[in-house]
Amino acid sequence: MERNEFVAESGLRVDVFLSERSKLTRSAVKKLADEGHVFVNGAPAKAGVVLRGGETVLLEQPDPVPIEAKPEDIPLEIVYEDADLAVVNKPQGMTVHAGAGNYEGTLVNALLYRLDSLSGINGALRPGIVHRIDKDTTGLLVVAKNDRAHTALSAQIADKTCRREYLALLEGVLKEDSGRIVTQIGRSPKDRRKMAVLPEGQGRRAETEFTVAERFERNTLVRFSLKTGRTHQIRVHAKHIGHPVVGDPLYGYEKQRFELGGQLLHAWRLEFIHPASGERMEFTAPLPEQFERVLAVLRRERR
Repeated sequence: MERNEFVAESGLRVDVFLSERSKLTRSAVKKLADEGHVFVNGAPAKAGVVLRGGETVLLEQPDPVPIEAKPEDIPLEIVYEDADLAVVNKPQGMTVHAGAGNYEGTLVNALLYRLDSLSGINGALRPGIVHRIDKDTTGLLVVAKNDRAHTALSAQIADKTCRREYLALLEGVLKEDSGRIVTQIGRSPKDRRKMAVLPEGQGRRAETEFTVAERFERNTLVRFSLKTGRTHQIRVHAKHIGHPVVGDPLYGYEKQRFELGGQLLHAWRLEFIHPASGERMEFTAPLPEQFERVLAVLRRERR
């Protein structure tokens, strides 16, 4: 535990004084005070206490507690598994790995329970995770069971030899049968929850290819192929061309026709070279039931 002692100045609250001296935020100081780690003249003190001047102020900062993901018995469809890797079909609503205070119910928790090993390259919170898909996006992910496989699979993603294809239902009817979207993507300056297409020279290059699979009266079913792997890339690019993904709570229409748990975006095909055998492997995953129900409605309307 780190302990730092200061001599107080007059007219300042404890949290203001300590945030200036320790470089912690006031909210961090308040949390430590609430937990009994702030003392004025040897007595525990709250963050809002006003100092008169000359007091001895002690700040304790406990050593950080290592956080590790824990195994959880969560239903999970494992499409393929061997000694080096596994391919899983992630359901809607499942976060891939822990973050922002969410350490339970993730894909990693389920993997730790069901697999005998996972690579350690990404640390204790993201073991085995080579690539991600969004919480409400469904479909295929490859998971590394050892560091050698992880390194090889990551290199394939970087070299674009790992093919990741998605199916998405978009708002509106696309005129083009196929095309390529190339932009810069980065954090939105207007809303930090979102990513956005940014001017040249900002963000990171993002490239997506698309092919129309089926047209409806007011929607289009599209195959997307990722050439880069930016956060929310397909969702941002779909919005950018004026056809956001149906059901998308961040980038889609404010008023949705269907009651959905999230965007109708599915990682349906995954192709890569096995890191040990050198064999090219290909996997596909059928559309989830919710996605199929919406398509059935649209097909009936088209008759």
